[in-house]
Amino acid sequence: MMSQVISAYRIKKIESIGEMTAVSQEDVVNHTRTIVQGLEALRNEHTTILAGLNTALEHSPTQAQQPVQNVPEKAGILQKSLDQIELGLSEAQIMLALASHLQTVEAEKQKQRAQVRRLCQENMWLRDELASTQLKLQASEQRVAQLEEDKKHLDFMASIRKYDADVQEGEAGHDQPAKEKQEETSTDYFPDDDGDERSSLKKSGDFGSQASLALSPTPPAQFAQQVSAGYEIPARLRTLHNLVIQYASQGRYEVAVPLCKQALEDLERTSGHDHPDVATMLNILALVYRDQNKYKEAANLLNDALAIRKKTLGDNHPAVAATLNNLAVLYGKRGKYKDAEPLCKRALEIREKVLGRDHPDVAKQLNNLALLCQNQISQDERRGVPRDEMIGKYEEVERYYQRALEIYENKLGPDDSNVAKTKNNLASAYLKQGKYKEAEILYKQVLTRAHEKEFGAIDGDNKPIWQVAEEREENKNSGIDEKKNGSSSTGPYGEYGGWHKAAKVDSPTVNTTLKNLGALYRRQGKFEAAETLEDCAVRSKKEILQTSSGMVV
Repeated sequence: MMSQVISAYRIKKIESIGEMTAVSQEDVVNHTRTIVQGLEALRNEHTTILAGLNTALEHSPTQAQQPVQNVPEKAGILQKSLDQIELGLSEAQIMLALASHLQTVEAEKQKQRAQVRRLCQENMWLRDELASTQLKLQASEQRVAQLEEDKKHLDFMASIRKYDADVQEGEAGHDQPAKEKQEETSTDYFPDDDGDERSSLKKSGDFGSQASLALSPTPPAQFAQQVSAGYEIPARLRTLHNLVIQYASQGRYEVAVPLCKQALEDLERTSGHDHPDVATMLNILALVYRDQNKYKEAANLLNDALAIRKKTLGDNHPAVAATLNNLAVLYGKRGKYKDAEPLCKRALEIREKVLGRDHPDVAKQLNNLALLCQNQISQDERRGVPRDEMIGKYEEVERYYQRALEIYENKLGPDDSNVAKTKNNLASAYLKQGKYKEAEILYKQVLTRAHEKEFGAIDGDNKPIWQVAEEREENKNSGIDEKKNGSSSTGPYGEYGGWHKAAKVDSPTVNTTLKNLGALYRRQGKFEAAETLEDCAVRSKKEILQTSSGMVV
């Protein structure tokens, strides 16, 4: 019987060992516990049998009998089996303890993995927060630099404001000088604070009037547009690009120029001269030189950058169009309008081909081309070219403006700032040809739209500022005191001079429109209407000056 139990146990153990190779750790532990229970039962049985044999051996008769002679031998076999069972139980206990230890180690391992994942997530979050903070810091620094530059400009304008009255009297007494002043004011290009970032193809520069030839740092937003237009700044140049923008916008050219030159040397040494990154750095340095009025050096660098971009990117790449436009701007600032015109037309051709004829960046290029041609007309007039010979050029300018205006209104909507700017520029073209009625309509459209955005549709009690001005002109000889009677002057924005502030209009273009329409009224002999608009413009400039002074730290 005992041999049968041992054989069955061994068979069961062998089967268990075979099954362990295909089971999990948990199953192995469960099987081991089952085996421990079996071994304990078997040990108890062996102990009972062995105790019985020992008892029988102690109480056996003294005379030798055959059955009793085999008892010591059986007891020895049982003792040996019992020792093996004890050994098996010890090994099973060790296996259970080892399994428990492995489970503890695995639990600790999972805990550590969870902690590592949490730390990785926190690290990624901290990196994102750091990157976001760095971007905000950079934007704040650029904004501070922009505000400082704007404050300098406003301080200068405030210092010369005392001469405005003398200039306006001169306009009334001398029609021709007034006309020339009006034309210069109305043909300004897009102002520097045009922070349009709708696409990577930015306006790469604006042609300025003669007054813009004075040394003046380019604001950070516009400088960044001029550098990156049509070509993404490579990662290895972004930090340097941002530094140069910051220093150049502050007028610290003694720092910006060496930075650019050192970067150029490093790029040419590592990548060779004919590389797009080299062209980008040449473009940056050229714009810094342009702000310093070093036009010859800037032109050489832009021509070099243009050759590299044509060679590496192709003749019809947007970056090539951006460089052509920058070069045309540079020629325009030097008064070489005829040299600049074919460059600007080629840039327009590329952008139309790459972006489509109705893209907003095509409209920007059309505006630049129209402004270039308009300045060319003014230059020809000063040289004494007969007006009849320039009729075709006038028509060309009007076509460019009208097409740009149509693109802006269709693609960006009537409230986009570029719509008002283009209407102002088109009005200036009309003024040059003596089309005062057409110019007046455009100016009124700009002011009406600004009014409607804040106060809603125009009606009898809700009148735009130009209508208030015309009513004051009509009533100036009727003995009606509008301020006392509370007529149009006490509309939704109180005293007429507060219209700009009440309408929440902070666009320099709208302020320019106020002055331009006022000058047009003065030219027509409507002095009361002109004073109304001019007073509103002066008050709005004063408000902007006070606000800017309060914000600069």
